Amino acid sequence: MPSTKNEGSKKTPTDPGKLTPADEERRRGVRRMKGIATGALLLMATVFVLAKWAGHTGAGGWTGYVAAAAEAGMVGALADWFAVTALFRRPMGLPIPHTAIIPTKKDQLGQSLGEFVGENFLSSDVVRTRLRAVGIGNRLGAWLAEPAHADRVTAELATALRGALTVLRDADVQAIVSEAVTRRATAQEVAPGLGTMLEKVVADGGHRRIVDLVCVRAAEWLELHSDSVMDAVTGGAPGWTPRFVDRKIGDRVYRELLRFVTEMRDMPDHPARGAVDRFLSDFAADLQSDPETRARVERLKNEVLGRGEVQDLIASAWGAVRSMLVAAAEDERSELRVRARTALLSLGQRMSGDGRLQGKVDGWVEGAAVYLVTTYRDEITSLISETVAGWDAEHTSKKIEAHIGRDLQFIRINGTVVGALAGLAIYTVARLLGG
Repeated sequence: MPSTKNEGSKKTPTDPGKLTPADEERRRGVRRMKGIATGALLLMATVFVLAKWAGHTGAGGWTGYVAAAAEAGMVGALADWFAVTALFRRPMGLPIPHTAIIPTKKDQLGQSLGEFVGENFLSSDVVRTRLRAVGIGNRLGAWLAEPAHADRVTAELATALRGALTVLRDADVQAIVSEAVTRRATAQEVAPGLGTMLEKVVADGGHRRIVDLVCVRAAEWLELHSDSVMDAVTGGAPGWTPRFVDRKIGDRVYRELLRFVTEMRDMPDHPARGAVDRFLSDFAADLQSDPETRARVERLKNEVLGRGEVQDLIASAWGAVRSMLVAAAEDERSELRVRARTALLSLGQRMSGDGRLQGKVDGWVEGAAVYLVTTYRDEITSLISETVAGWDAEHTSKKIEAHIGRDLQFIRINGTVVGALAGLAIYTVARLLGG
């Protein structure tokens, strides 16, 4: 049998600890009611003594009725005093079996309480019935449809997002993003997709602006860097050719290049442009169907992904995204928060008027709640039993007595009154039957 003293030497984080001022006030109320109940017992004893004395002095037969009532009242008072006292301590300190029930049976009571909660509150049927009666979907929809509530939820979500981004370590997230992007890019063949995209671009003529830009820039460069062309031609000429011949050839090459680029720039139907179109169309087809071309593209892709600069670029993307999200979460007028608020209001309005959506939300909530209570019911009930087991027995007994002791004293008073009435009735019946 657990000791009621030794358990009090250990305090746990769940120990009720010292009595609070509210507990002390309740205990004073209990003491007052104890005084009244004890006074009723003393009153019965006094009436019994006086009735007996009056009967011996010849006061009349009524004294027997009074004495019987008082005697039964004393018995009822004593019996209920014993029963109430035995809940919290041993009556008069005597080691009577099955007394001091709360201190000695605290752990068993905690275990029983946990089992009671698990069987009657944490069952799937109880949870579903209760949640279905609440109508969470309808209530949540009506609540979210209020602009003030949508603002509050948006602000809380922004705070949560900001907190989560603050807690996350940039190095860890960057490593995860980099690994995920690299793995996905490595596993996915890009050549067919690039070929399809290039084919569509060529069919729509989207590449022509790029060709125009290249032609314009090439013409401008040639006009400004004629010396570079001349140097390239003369520098590559054989040493035995005369220099004036090299310059003549260089000048001819420069003028032909400039003429070709200028004509290509100014003539939309230039043959070179058609050649570019055919080249790009053929290349798009090779990207989709030619195994050798696709293999080359894959090798190039892997080489590019393996470069440190690309990995750093992928990793640094998280920093930019994080800064953008934090700034958007902090700014009440940001597009992110405005859209979130609008979405919440729209969701609330739909939920408040759409019975099917309400049913879906109710089903999701019920399913999640049932999963939690069925999966973690043992943990919840063990939390109750272990918490009670960790409490100090003496303080637990005092706290419980402070909360319910006042009502228990009424049991003593009722026992006194009921005992007196029962004694009077029994004595009366006995007198009637005995004549």
